[in-house]
Amino acid sequence: MTTRAGFVALIGEPNAGKSTLLNRMVGAKVSIVTHKVQTTRARIRGVAMAGESQIVFVDTPGLFQPRRRLDRAMVAAAWSGAADADVVVLLIEAHRGITDGVNRILERLPEVAGGRKVALAINKIDRVKAESLLALTKEMNERYAFAETFLISAEKGHGVEALRDWLAGEVPEGPWLYPEDQIADLPMRMIAAEMTREKLTLRLHQELPYQLTVETEMWEERKDGSARIDQVVYLVRDGHKGIVLGHKGETIKAVSKAAREELEEFLGRKVHLFLQVKVRPNWLEESDRYTEMGLDFKDGN
Repeated sequence: MTTRAGFVALIGEPNAGKSTLLNRMVGAKVSIVTHKVQTTRARIRGVAMAGESQIVFVDTPGLFQPRRRLDRAMVAAAWSGAADADVVVLLIEAHRGITDGVNRILERLPEVAGGRKVALAINKIDRVKAESLLALTKEMNERYAFAETFLISAEKGHGVEALRDWLAGEVPEGPWLYPEDQIADLPMRMIAAEMTREKLTLRLHQELPYQLTVETEMWEERKDGSARIDQVVYLVRDGHKGIVLGHKGETIKAVSKAAREELEEFLGRKVHLFLQVKVRPNWLEESDRYTEMGLDFKDGN
C-alpha cells in the first residue's frame, strides 16, 4: 500500500468560497486542525482522506490589497502558506471573473508557486451561463499555466470530488502526517471549544474578559448516537466569574444553549453540553494552554 500525504494551500480573494470548499472537501469528519506540523509556517485547517492519500489543507487568509499592518501580516501569511504547500489551488468566483484582486494574485503567482503545480478552481458556476464560463476558463489559462482547471460549486458540492481526487494523486508519496484517529478526535474537540468561545464573545461584547479560554475536557460517544461534551471556561480573575455566569447563571445558560444548538447542527446529532467556569490565574503563562489553541508558546515572547 502506497500512502501519500502533503500540504495544499487554497488561495483566493476574501469570500471566494475557500471555507465552504474546505468544509465540503473535508466533510464533517474534520473541520479544523490547529496543531502545527514543523514543515509549515501556516496554520493547519483541515485534513481530507481520499483513498490512501491524506490531504492537509493549510490556512491562507483571503488575498486583498492591504492597508493596515494587520492586513499586511495576513496577506504575508497567505502567501507564505502558498509557498510552503506541495500544491496550490487558486479559487475564483465565476460571476465576478478576473477582478483587480485576481489580477494581483496572477502577477505574484509565478514567483510564489516556484514551479509547483497550481490548479484553478472556478467556484459558483451555477451563477453564470456556460459560454461565459468557457471564456473565463480560456482567459485564465492564457494568463497562467494551470495544471488543471475545475469548475465547481463548493456550496452544492458539484465538481468538488474531482478536485479532491486530483489532489490525492498530486500530493507526494510518504507516510500520513496525522494518525487517522487523531484527525477525527482532536479537531472536533477544538471546534467545540471555539464554538463556545464565539458564543461567549457574542453574548458579552465589551464586557468580555479578553483573557479567557475554553477547553473541551471530555468527549463521550453515547450508545444512542449522541455525544456528551464537557467544557471548562478558564478565567484569569475571580472578578470575571460573575460576568461570565450572569445573573442567576443566565448568561452561561444562554451561551451553553447557543453552543449546543450549533454543535448539534454541525454534527448532525444530539449533543449534551456541560460548561464549568474556573479561575486559573496563570493560564496565560502555561505552555499547554497555547498548545490547545494551536499557538506556539515561544512565539508569545
